[in-house]
Amino acid sequence: MQGHGQAQPVKPPPSTGLLVFLRVFFVVISVCSFGLLGWTMMLRLALVTRKSLDWGLFVATLAAEILGIVLLGTEGGEEIHTPGGWLGLALLFGSLVVVISYYLSADIRHFHQLSYPAAGYAQHQQAPAPVYGYPQQQSPYNSATGPHTPVPPVSPSTPIPQSGTPTPTPPPQRPAPARIDQVRAELDELSDYLRKHEDGR
Repeated sequence: MQGHGQAQPVKPPPSTGLLVFLRVFFVVISVCSFGLLGWTMMLRLALVTRKSLDWGLFVATLAAEILGIVLLGTEGGEEIHTPGGWLGLALLFGSLVVVISYYLSADIRHFHQLSYPAAGYAQHQQAPAPVYGYPQQQSPYNSATGPHTPVPPVSPSTPIPQSGTPTPTPPPQRPAPARIDQVRAELDELSDYLRKHEDGR
């Protein structure tokens, strides 16, 4: 027999401070290199998300930056005189702006989506499984409202009060000896009947 095995625990995302530092670091080195290192942002994003789209964008960014460097290298002096040089400069700075905006939005979205399933998994693991026939103790925390006062456990014979319209309280039920009393009363009636029948003879 083969079981499904245990589910792998969700790896918690890195701390917010580390994520902010990495985002700022990659943006700063890309801007300080005038777009020559813009591909590093896309490489980090592709390694983190492992999506084929991000790998494709990494390759496209790297190709655009290499083409921009080649076009700028065709210029002989320090000034740009040809349309190719202007195109290379536009490729470097244009790709830098696009890559920074995409990198920040995709990285923030990725780690935002990672943080919620981890919280849901942890909350699911902390919830005890219900046991049939026993009252459950309520958690002092609710995911929607936050902390609240704990509700005392309710015994099975006590009716659960409902908010809103009041419901009439059912009459108290007699315990199990009620059936014994009924049988005893029927036996008494039967014995009285038999006595009267015996006296009638």
